[in-house]
Formats: sequence, C-alpha cells, structure tokens
Amino acid sequence: MTEKKELVHIPNSELEIMMAIWEMKKPVSRPEIDEKLAGKNWQPTTVLKFLSRLTEKGFLSCEKPEGAKTNLYTALVSEEEYLEFESN
Repeated sequence: MTEKKELVHIPNSELEIMMAIWEMKKPVSRPEIDEKLAGKNWQPTTVLKFLSRLTEKGFLSCEKPEGAKTNLYTALVSEEEYLEFESN
C-alpha cells in the first residue's frame, strides 16, 4: 500500500509543467519539457526552477541515469489525484 501524499495547491505555471509531464506519460528531461512548452518562451533556467519547486513539493522525482547528460523527471502525483484534490 502506498503512502497518501499531502498535496498542496500549485501555481498555474507549475501546473503547466505538470500537465506536460502527465501528457508525455514517461520520465522526461528538461529539454523535452522545453519542446512541449515551446509557445511559452520560458528560459531553461525558469523551467528548471519550476521543476525544482515541484520536486521539493513532492510532485516529481528527479534522477540522473548513469551516463546521461540530463536529469529525468517523473510524476509522483497523478493528474487524477491532483484534480480530485483541487475539486475538494
């Protein structure tokens, strides 16, 4: 049985990052997220800051596979979990 996560409301900008990750349905790198959100014109450092905040809040895990040049981010909170939390 998995432990119930303590969810918090996240700002729209962080939610946009999460929506991109949920849509890709796999561990993703920052460049993949940049590509997905190309219309935002966010700087890579901005995206990294959002990813860091989401990791701190327990929404994402971050790991750097051996030999990889970039971190991979995996959603720890599902879209359904978050939408249910927001609707209460």
